[in-house]
Amino acid sequence: MRHYCYFTTTIGACGLLWNESALERLQLPEKTRADLEKRLTDQMNPCTEVELAAAPPWVQKAAVSIQRLLQHGNADLASIPIDVSHMPPFFQKVYAVTRTIPPGQTTSYGALAERVGSPGAARAVGQAMGRNPLPLIIPCHRVLAAGGKAGGFSAFGGLVTKQQLLAIESSASLDPAQAVDYLKTRDPVLGQLMERVGPCRLQPKHGTSVFAALAEAIVYQQLHGKAAATIFARFRGLYPEGAFPTPAEVLRTPEESLRAAGLSRSKMLSLLDLADHIQRGALPEMAELAQMSDEAVIEALTQVRGIGPWTAEMLLIFDLGRLDILPVTDYGVRKGFALTFRKRDLPSAETLIRHGERWKPFRSLASWYLWRAVDLEKLASE
Repeated sequence: MRHYCYFTTTIGACGLLWNESALERLQLPEKTRADLEKRLTDQMNPCTEVELAAAPPWVQKAAVSIQRLLQHGNADLASIPIDVSHMPPFFQKVYAVTRTIPPGQTTSYGALAERVGSPGAARAVGQAMGRNPLPLIIPCHRVLAAGGKAGGFSAFGGLVTKQQLLAIESSASLDPAQAVDYLKTRDPVLGQLMERVGPCRLQPKHGTSVFAALAEAIVYQQLHGKAAATIFARFRGLYPEGAFPTPAEVLRTPEESLRAAGLSRSKMLSLLDLADHIQRGALPEMAELAQMSDEAVIEALTQVRGIGPWTAEMLLIFDLGRLDILPVTDYGVRKGFALTFRKRDLPSAETLIRHGERWKPFRSLASWYLWRAVDLEKLASE
């Protein structure tokens, strides 16, 4: 008896099939769920029973590791138990060596052939990669053709999917120039904007507390930069110079003082609710947030009054350094898109999501350049 399940990832729904003690197949996203199920359960022995089931804890753990790899590019899948005993012995040797290639690194078919003790067997290595039953866990996407060319990839999406996987992994130790070159290749029109703006200067802040990051984001909500900066400076001026005020200090501040600094009533109440959450330990610390998925961070932070997805997305980009965030409700991103792609009207969220598929896994960088498009327009009008 074999069992299988589905789980969601940042690149779509994937599937796992397992026996009593090890995974036998991992299926990357297909065009439809029916295609995914067919590919996942295909090629099994006709006498073997296969059924959809809830994943046991060890399979759940494997799924979480795969999700983390596809989210952050640096999860270790080497300890996941696998069973490839049904594959030819040479393939098994190739798979064992392939599993030692770490995220962010690649090798070639020829080099892999040499490592398994069969120089000149690059073609046979390629056949093993083409029949790999556990992509990602056996990271065949890290094996390239001669001269660094991408080679083949049998998953849905072909070489585009392979390039996307490599880009996700390289983002864990990213050279910003590589990400910019990737975006220019995927979207030449955005690439023209990048040429005008120059190197990306998006750098996450370090050492910022959750309270300071969210307090600043609350003040900046729905305001232009200069106006928000003025109010934020007045708010900071209510407290001694130096360290950011503590939640306890803010909670002790008279409401009329907060209002006099320029905070609207709704922002003042949001700030006080944030301080209360932090004071009670009801929000994760920044180090904890860093270990959570984008979706989990947004869910955790939006329990605070006045903090919606946009505010959480700003923390993800500017404080946690997440590279694949696209704030589709942000006015600057929408305006920058309209300017860059010469649209008369601001795009809908659906339009941005659809177009932004080509920017994965570097949508934060694309957003930063769209913000710069608005800056360029302002400079041109002065």
